[in-house]
Amino acid sequence: MTSTSAFWDDLAHDLEDPEFLREFVVESVRIATIDEVVNALDDAREAAGLSKAELARAIQVEPATIRRLFASEKSNPTLGTLAEVAAALGMRITLEPLDDDERSQVTEPLLAGRTGDPASLARYLHSLRTRSKVEA
Repeated sequence: MTSTSAFWDDLAHDLEDPEFLREFVVESVRIATIDEVVNALDDAREAAGLSKAELARAIQVEPATIRRLFASEKSNPTLGTLAEVAAALGMRITLEPLDDDERSQVTEPLLAGRTGDPASLARYLHSLRTRSKVEA
């Protein structure tokens, strides 16, 4: 058994605990969502030809705030900050419903606190957490 296989087996086992499952699903979705929004805003900033300092001046924050937003691996911006950045780039933050597959993979286990296939859920959540980093 490889250490990678052991990791996935352990994670699948941990996902059988309803409290752990809920926390892991919420954190995975949070990370994926923030990464996707921040990456899209940074792409829009670059497409607009704005430097990070120019964007910071536009929303009246310190340039370091924008540098951290776009460079930090552990970025956890407020919705207000994201909305201000989006507005300065001619955009807005919106919500969209999950498709049926995502609902079955994310919403149902989150609400129920359990899943019939913990290994599949673990792989799906891992793909969510790494998808936006690969696309960036």
